[in-house]
Amino acid sequence: MFRFSLRQLIALVLSAAAYVGVAYATPRANFGQLLGLMTVAFFAYIWLVRNRLPLRIALVAGLLFRLLWLPATPALSDDYHRFRWDGLLVAGGQNPYLHRPAELLSSPTQPSNIQLAQQLTDLYPKLNSPHYFSVYPPVCQAIFGVAAWLFHDSERGFIVLLRVVLIGAELATFLLLVSLLRHFGQPKHQALWYVLNPLVIVELTGNLHFEALLICGLLGAWWALVRGRWAWSAGALGLAVATKLLPLLVLPFLIRRLGWGAFLRYAAVLSVIVGALFLPFLSLDLFSNFGRSLDLYFHTFEFNASFYYLLRAAGYWLKGYNLIATIGTGLALTTGLLLLLYAWREHHSTLASLGQTLLLALTLYYLLATTVHPWYLTLLVALACFTPYRYSVVWSGVVLLSYAAYQTPIYAENLLLVVLEYAIVVGSLLREVFLSKPVSLFTVNPPTQIR
Repeated sequence: MFRFSLRQLIALVLSAAAYVGVAYATPRANFGQLLGLMTVAFFAYIWLVRNRLPLRIALVAGLLFRLLWLPATPALSDDYHRFRWDGLLVAGGQNPYLHRPAELLSSPTQPSNIQLAQQLTDLYPKLNSPHYFSVYPPVCQAIFGVAAWLFHDSERGFIVLLRVVLIGAELATFLLLVSLLRHFGQPKHQALWYVLNPLVIVELTGNLHFEALLICGLLGAWWALVRGRWAWSAGALGLAVATKLLPLLVLPFLIRRLGWGAFLRYAAVLSVIVGALFLPFLSLDLFSNFGRSLDLYFHTFEFNASFYYLLRAAGYWLKGYNLIATIGTGLALTTGLLLLLYAWREHHSTLASLGQTLLLALTLYYLLATTVHPWYLTLLVALACFTPYRYSVVWSGVVLLSYAAYQTPIYAENLLLVVLEYAIVVGSLLREVFLSKPVSLFTVNPPTQIR
């Protein structure tokens, strides 16, 4: 039987009320209301974890918080319209990587299927990226396709099915977190930093971002490795890569942990898995179009960045225009070199240390990125569960300031809020990592008396 204190119950109820308010009564443009509700959820979360909400209750609460969103239409992100666009194409036997939406609706590339053409025509005005090729790898496309096939006339049904898949991945993540923490002799309670995190709940379940599958796949690969099942691990990592390309950054950190021979076998299996998943979409244009999308990410898109914005300001001062094409390339190359150097010079290359290594490596990646959307940080929160560091938890709270950019139809970032966000994050990071003084706010108190 579940037993907990009245104060814990109040914190859980406040959290649930805040999530209901965000899910059903907060348009993205209402930044003040969003910030207020998420602040309530965040401080309730910190209090619950610090005061050791019993693990089973916390896992059930984490699931229930996610189920609250089940019938909700995402209000804070409109990416799901592109998910449905791609899904309708896949369900209709079309390759979603071949044409930009704007091109597809013009003759002669318009689908011959009249019903599909009409659905795409109706959906087109809702897209936020009609002039870009799809950037979603094949695992995402398969899920989009199944959801669109089952609910080709129902946007709500499409959304609910995606959410069920993501909640299923989150449940698997809960189990993997607890299992890995137990294996490494760490307190299982540390899993709650992820399970109850408001950003994780809102961005993955609420806004339908597929980092939920990425995190599940990455943790699954790690779990299989610590049990000596390297082929299963490579398969799980391959699925994660075929969901989001980011897990490719893990590979350099596996070389010393596996040894060159085992690593090459591991990489071969991963390559076969990823190749097989891309095979149904293979065409002469696939790589060029996908590459164009990646080029846009590094050389055109910019949002909630840190060091890049400083370099951009210097570029304006020196040249009088935005040097993102040059700066984006330079930062990408710098990040790659620093990560390779980190992998080469890492002192304690064990499977137990992999979580902390990836946390610090991906933190470097995001600090040097031109675009840092809030949901990107959910992976850092998951990895932080295996470390004494909580700066990513701090970041998951203050990144909500970036939503101020959506208060008007033409988004405009408030750079003062960006400066505030990164001042807090970098200060917390420096204090924890280099001064070895974790932020006292996140020190876990002894267990409270259970009533």
